Amino acid sequence: MNAVEAYRDHAITTQTRGRLIVLLYSGAIKFLRLALQEMDAGRQAEKGLYIGKAQAILMELNTSLDLTSGGEIATNLRNLYHFMDRHLTEANLHRDSEKIRQVVSCLEDLNESWKAITA
Repeated sequence: MNAVEAYRDHAITTQTRGRLIVLLYSGAIKFLRLALQEMDAGRQAEKGLYIGKAQAILMELNTSLDLTSGGEIATNLRNLYHFMDRHLTEANLHRDSEKIRQVVSCLEDLNESWKAITA
């Protein structure tokens, strides 16, 4: 492992849970913006790759929810993550950039909320 990888691993493992959620949302937003660029350029395989990366992040966020302790908020987030995942699947299949933009908007709102909570 080189120094950059070691630093990155250390930076990630020392983050608070809230900060990790912010990083995950930021990553999903980044991948979806890249998917939009690839879609505009007509590179469908690359678009699908980036959508898949964003969906993997949504799956990670979903599986990390504690429905027992989180109650209604966790349940609502789970429903939202499922909705976004379905939206991205449809966007990928039908080359629908508007659905991707809607998910980006939703993720940006969630990310801003988590940034405020963890500040």
